[in-house]
Amino acid sequence: MSRKVVIWLVWLALCFGLAGMLGYEMFVQEQKPNFVIGDATHGHHQIELSCETCHTSPFGGEEVIHDACLGCHQEELKAAHDSHPIKKFTDPRNADRLEQINAISCVTCHGEHKQDRTFEMGVTLPEDFCYECHAEIAEDRPSHEGMEFDTCASAGCHNYHDNRALYEDFLLQNSHGEKVKAVAMVLERSGTEALERKTSLTIDAADAPNASPEHLQEWAVSSHAEAGVNCTSCHEPQGQPWQDDPGLAACNSCHENEEKGFLQGKHGMKLAEGLGKMSPATGRKVFHDDADLSGLDCSSCHDAHNPAPKVAAVEACTSCHNDTHTQNYATSPHAELWKKEQSGELPEGSGVSCATCHMPREVHKEFGEDVVRVQHNQNMNLRPNEKMIRTACMSCHSVAFSLDALADPALIESNFNGLPAQHIPSIEMVLEREAK
Repeated sequence: MSRKVVIWLVWLALCFGLAGMLGYEMFVQEQKPNFVIGDATHGHHQIELSCETCHTSPFGGEEVIHDACLGCHQEELKAAHDSHPIKKFTDPRNADRLEQINAISCVTCHGEHKQDRTFEMGVTLPEDFCYECHAEIAEDRPSHEGMEFDTCASAGCHNYHDNRALYEDFLLQNSHGEKVKAVAMVLERSGTEALERKTSLTIDAADAPNASPEHLQEWAVSSHAEAGVNCTSCHEPQGQPWQDDPGLAACNSCHENEEKGFLQGKHGMKLAEGLGKMSPATGRKVFHDDADLSGLDCSSCHDAHNPAPKVAAVEACTSCHNDTHTQNYATSPHAELWKKEQSGELPEGSGVSCATCHMPREVHKEFGEDVVRVQHNQNMNLRPNEKMIRTACMSCHSVAFSLDALADPALIESNFNGLPAQHIPSIEMVLEREAK
């Protein structure tokens, strides 16, 4: 055998060996493969094995990743009325700003796989980055004299993209109000219009002859039976053969909006990328040791035969989450209201569950009418947490109290059991400025 042939065979063996190793890491290994250059942020770690989600082209550079960012986040930025939109920096009058920070590219501020220098919101620039464009702010705003630039994003002040709860007109409009409203009510959600409303079904009408008596009894008193949704409607979706665990394929035929939110949040983002279900075992939060490890889908929170929202609003959350904030819910003022609502001491909609704040009810305009839906992306109003002011806090509290509470990490840990330890003077600063 010639020397060239030997070299060629060795080279071929090395290629196959390398391909096999990469294939094993990509498709067999359960832990993170070696070719991932560093830990992903808390926002993206669940999908770090779906490289093509962000790296849509092997030959693309920064602009390709930027487009991938917008593919997931553009709708959210539009809803937030992005206070630093790209068009602001493509304006020739702001060309000098780009010499400091290339603000037309997401990855300028949000670099992935850089955990050693990643701050809140996945920002990888130093925390005083506002200085680059606003070094002379005290000349226009004397109230800012002496303020450090790493405090700009403190609660009650500024957020780069989303200032819906912080801009001056909003603070002026809501500068007064009681700390806690005497009677606070959560919006009543609208019925699911996607369901074809039929006559309520009884247990005798069930079309699953092999179902257990327990399941049939649960179904017979559920909202599904009330809406005329029979067993085969879920277990034989789109005419498929019977499935014991139909999953999202059954739910989204009637609950399309709920599924959309679920897939955008931490609970469903792995499913959205074809990576299987999210499991507490792969999460970075604190969970119970005996939390369900089979993976999350609709039935993880909503019992398939008795999809009672009240169970999903608290018990489903606390059965998995075991962080300090969750542990302290049971003894919080919010929980007391929830218990009184469940016992009938308070009217329907006056209690505060986990879902009240983290899965708020939103008003959508559909076909010219207001429709109230539950936001199933439980991360929608968490980053930054001031987003909760409009969607949750203002249902019960004044804006001033909400700003103070959300700026107090210890109060958040205690699940708001007490009063804020500090006061954010944003409203007073705006009133003073308006008076001049």
